Amino acid sequence: MDQIRDFLSKISFFQGLELEELDDIASIAGRKDLHKGEILFMEGDEGNGFYIVNSGRVKIFKESPDGKEVIIHICGPLDQFGQVAVYAGRTFPASAQAMADSTLLFFPRKEFRELIKNKPDLALSMLSSLSMRIRHVTSQLESIALKEVPGRLAAYLLYLQEQQDNKRELELDISRGELASFLGTIPETLSRIMARLEEERLVRVQKRTLEILDMERLEELASRGKI
Repeated sequence: MDQIRDFLSKISFFQGLELEELDDIASIAGRKDLHKGEILFMEGDEGNGFYIVNSGRVKIFKESPDGKEVIIHICGPLDQFGQVAVYAGRTFPASAQAMADSTLLFFPRKEFRELIKNKPDLALSMLSSLSMRIRHVTSQLESIALKEVPGRLAAYLLYLQEQQDNKRELELDISRGELASFLGTIPETLSRIMARLEEERLVRVQKRTLEILDMERLEELASRGKI
């Protein structure tokens, strides 16, 4: 219980709660272990609660009518997903699959709703978290609609750089195929653009790492949208 409580205290919408309140939340949490590639839920499944990633990575995705996968979000440690189920009580609007061996905490809808009835501050914090997620998804959709693929890739690399403590050498923790899906393109196109960025001396790619060589030009590319 103490270990779960300490973990929850690091989550943005749980910060500021008293220890007793965190204990109440920890008491309804269940652990879910996933192997890489395992499906957690599919679009249309009953929205019976929400999840927080303890370790590993989970992708949230949708499939087009022709079977093409579109990654909406990639969740890492401390990220939450499925919160809509808590408020709406409907089906999950997208699917979730483990990208690596992962451990999650699951919060059942019914029990969590009982808790937030007496804790309006917690409900407001969750709404704030949902608003941030909506802004992120909206920004991603705008990028796909308005920018060419080089600009989308540059924007993603800048986002990854921020997530990895503003280091110039980044860990590429998803496959080329998954990244292509996330950027709304195909692996062949992504490979050509990555090679072009190397030729232009913006980045250097080595297996699972990428070094940013020219931050200013990468930022210009993210803003302009094309090489």
